[in-house]
Amino acid sequence: MTTSYDIIVVGGGNAALCAAIEAAEAGARVLILEAAPKSYRGGNSRHTRNFRCMHDGPLSVLIDTYGEDEYFDDLLRVTKGNTDEKLARMVIRNSQECQPWMEANGVRFQPSLSGTLSLGRTNAFFLGGGKALVNAYYRTAQALGVEVRYEAEVVHVGMSAGAFTHVELKDGSKIEGRALVIASGGFQADLDWLADAWGPAARNFLIRGTPFNRGVVLRDMLDQGAGSVGDPTQCHAVAIDGRAPKFDGGIVTRLDCVPFSVVLNKHGQRFYDEGEDVWPKRYAIWGRLVAAQPDQVAYSIIDSRSRDLFMPSVFPPIKADTLDELRIKLDLPIAAMQTFDSFNAACGEGAFSPQELDGLATDGVTPAKTNWARPLSEPPFYAYELRPGVTFTYLGLQVDETARVQAGETPLANVWAAGEIMAGSILGEGYLAGFGMTIGTVFGRIAGKEAASYVN
Repeated sequence: MTTSYDIIVVGGGNAALCAAIEAAEAGARVLILEAAPKSYRGGNSRHTRNFRCMHDGPLSVLIDTYGEDEYFDDLLRVTKGNTDEKLARMVIRNSQECQPWMEANGVRFQPSLSGTLSLGRTNAFFLGGGKALVNAYYRTAQALGVEVRYEAEVVHVGMSAGAFTHVELKDGSKIEGRALVIASGGFQADLDWLADAWGPAARNFLIRGTPFNRGVVLRDMLDQGAGSVGDPTQCHAVAIDGRAPKFDGGIVTRLDCVPFSVVLNKHGQRFYDEGEDVWPKRYAIWGRLVAAQPDQVAYSIIDSRSRDLFMPSVFPPIKADTLDELRIKLDLPIAAMQTFDSFNAACGEGAFSPQELDGLATDGVTPAKTNWARPLSEPPFYAYELRPGVTFTYLGLQVDETARVQAGETPLANVWAAGEIMAGSILGEGYLAGFGMTIGTVFGRIAGKEAASYVN
C-alpha cells in the first residue's frame, strides 16, 4: 500500500470530502484518513439536513432570492457581531456556486419540509439527509482515485521548519505527504477537555455529534504553534431531548417546540424569551441557556393547540390532562403553578401566526415572550425534557482566505484546514441553521484546490 501521497486529508466528513474531490480533480494523489469505521464515516455531516445558500433568484429547490447582505445580517444577529466579516462574506458569496457543484458531484436536493419554519428560501435540503450526501461524495472521490482508510486515527502531525512532512497514526504507522488538509472537526467528544473549558457542568452535556471528534489533531497543531481562533466555551449547542444518548444522537434528538412553549427550569421558573425569533435563527442559543440552568435541565411545555406546529420528536412527549398533573410527572415544585398562572394571565389577544414573527406578546411578566404567546389552556398538556446537546466546538485553527493555517504572522507552508476545525473564525458564538455545512463546503473546496496547486 502506498505510504507517500501528494495530499493527505485528515477527516472524513463534508469538508474533507470536498477538499479531496477538488484535489483529485486537479490531478493530485489523495489519501483520506478517517478515524471512524466505515459504518460511522462522515463525522457530523452524517446528521445534517441542509446547507444555507445565497442566491440571486430561484436556484434548484430554493425559491425567491437570498442576497449577501440579508444573509450576513442573519449571521450578525446570531453571532452578535462576533465574526470575521471578510471570511464570512467570502463564504456567503461562494455558497451560490457551491449548490450546482454539489449536484454535479452526486448530491440531490428536496424542498424544505413543512414545519421547518420558513427555510425554503434560505436552505437547500439534502434528499436522504447528510448520510446520503456523504455517500455521494465518497462515490465521487473514489471514482477519482482517492484512497480512503478507515479506523485511521491521526495522533501527530510531523512538521519541520514550518512545513508538514508526515502524519503518525494511532497504530504506530507513518505516512508521508507533500501537503496536508486538516478537516477533523472540533473537540466536543473529549469530555475532559469540555470540562476543562466549561467546568464540571459539561459532564452533563449530551454530544449529539460523532464520538470520534476528540480534537486530537487540533491539540497537536496548537501545541506545535499553529494559530488558534475561538473561545473553548463557545459551540454549536442546541436544546435536545433529555432522553437522547450520550453520543451520536444526531438531528433526530433536536426539539423544535420551544417557540410555541413555556420553558421552565427545575425550580419551576421561566428564564428566557421563548419567542425571540424564528427557530432557524435562534434555536442554537437554547443549548447554552439550558446549560446555565440548575443540573443543566429544563422543560418545554405546550398545550394541545401547539402539538402539530413543529417537526415531530423522536421520543413521545410526557402527557397529562392538567398542568398540575404534568408538574407532578416532571417532579417540578408547586411554584411552577404560579409560573403557569402568571404567564397565562399575561397573554393578550391577537392573531397567532406560527410561520412568522407575529408580535403576539405577553404583558407584565419577566422575561417577556415576544411572539407566539398563547396561554396554556387547552388539554391535554405535553412536556419535553431539554438538555444541552453539543454539535461542535468553536475553538479551532486560524486560517486565511485561502484556508491556509496560520502560525503567528507566518502561514504554514503546506497545511490547510476546513470545516468545524476552523469555523470559529466565522462563528464566534451562536449558530445559523445550515451554516456549518456552508463553511465546510466553501473552505473544503478552497483547501483542496490550494493544496493541489501547491503540489502540482
